[in-house]
Amino acid sequence: MVKLSGMLSRFSPVRVLVIGDFMLDTYTTGKVKRISPEAPVSVLHVQKEESRPGGAGNVVLNLVSLGAKVIAVGRIGYDVAGEQLRDSLESEGVDTENIFLQKGYKTPVKNRLIADAQQVLRVDCETVSSLPEIIEEQVLERLSPILDKVNIVAISDYGKGFLSKALLKKIIEMSREKEIPVIVDPKGDDFSKYQGATVIKPNLTEAYAAAKLPVEESLENVAANILKNCGSEMLLITRSEAGISLFTNSGQRIDFPVRSKEVKDVTGAGDTVLAMISVALANKLDIRYGAQLANIAAGMAIERLGCARINLSEMAERLLEYDVENKIFDEEHLYALQQALKGKRYSVLGLDSTQGMSTTLFRSLRKLASRDSEKKLIVYVRDNDPDGEFVSLLSSLAEVDFIVLKCESLKNLCEIIHPHQVFVIEEDRLVALDHATALLSRVRDAMAYRT
Repeated sequence: MVKLSGMLSRFSPVRVLVIGDFMLDTYTTGKVKRISPEAPVSVLHVQKEESRPGGAGNVVLNLVSLGAKVIAVGRIGYDVAGEQLRDSLESEGVDTENIFLQKGYKTPVKNRLIADAQQVLRVDCETVSSLPEIIEEQVLERLSPILDKVNIVAISDYGKGFLSKALLKKIIEMSREKEIPVIVDPKGDDFSKYQGATVIKPNLTEAYAAAKLPVEESLENVAANILKNCGSEMLLITRSEAGISLFTNSGQRIDFPVRSKEVKDVTGAGDTVLAMISVALANKLDIRYGAQLANIAAGMAIERLGCARINLSEMAERLLEYDVENKIFDEEHLYALQQALKGKRYSVLGLDSTQGMSTTLFRSLRKLASRDSEKKLIVYVRDNDPDGEFVSLLSSLAEVDFIVLKCESLKNLCEIIHPHQVFVIEEDRLVALDHATALLSRVRDAMAYRT
């Protein structure tokens, strides 16, 4: 398995183009207490109804939760569902200027009926409708300036007709010309329409159907067939409880076993994978790291009911369960730390690695550590060249939630993360400071003294 040490710390804000089939997901939740006297069916007593973007819209929501800026390209109808869908995306800060209104088109709605945390029925209101030529031309006209603004393209194909072969061909060609990676979540058994994509991400059933091979055939042969026919660089096959398998056009295969504590609902897990892979590759992480991060995110998503949104804060906590080195950040990647700390209170303890692992330090860490999961402790190692063994030992301590290294501008750190409390260890005692600026002066004094 690929080691994930510090991978999350390499995340920075990225811009993603999500193009595909947008729909509205509705959740009708209630209790089943009796059988209908009219027919042998359960009666759902509705307690709550809520709606949120689905399909490509769910990919967008996952990307926003991971800190990405998103430009959405798709279509909706002149209906209440379409209006609700667009309003919901705009409230999340998504650029919806390129979501087109199509006369006569009905915005797809999927209503999931849920009783006692179990989905009992799904009601789909939708029609598959090809994209009118006039809208296709408008999309193509706007595509080039949109691509100039983004780091990666995510294609979310739900087979509703928006992604015509001509449109897909142009998107992929223009992206390749601008050296922008293209990640595709495919639909149907004809993957040739995704010719030239960087990564194609089918599930196991879709992969065998696209390769037109029987289930007895090896997965290696299936992958080789698809990669050859589609000219893509990589194939990422999601395999439900078996995890994810990555295949490259050079013949390499890497398997990532699933990491989930409990499977409640697999709805939307593929969208979570697409979002995480997009953010990882946009940050220029190796696909192997992106696949493993996506696998972990998907494992978290299926622990929840409905289409779940996984954010960087939740990813940070889960990654720390696997590898304590994921808590180490440097100044270049404070953005990821900022995202990981959203909605939490935190304190900063400033110290030098030259002080060593003293009784005072252990006592201070124990005093500052909180049993409250929403309160975190950040240790700022303020010397320019901290001792590696010291940092490694610090990262292994449960009392320490995050470590910040080599921060040339402590002012920048404090402005970004806004600590609620600030402490230093001086003369073998824990000292509380009134404000982060006081820690700045202590650092300057310490540097001047060493000079």
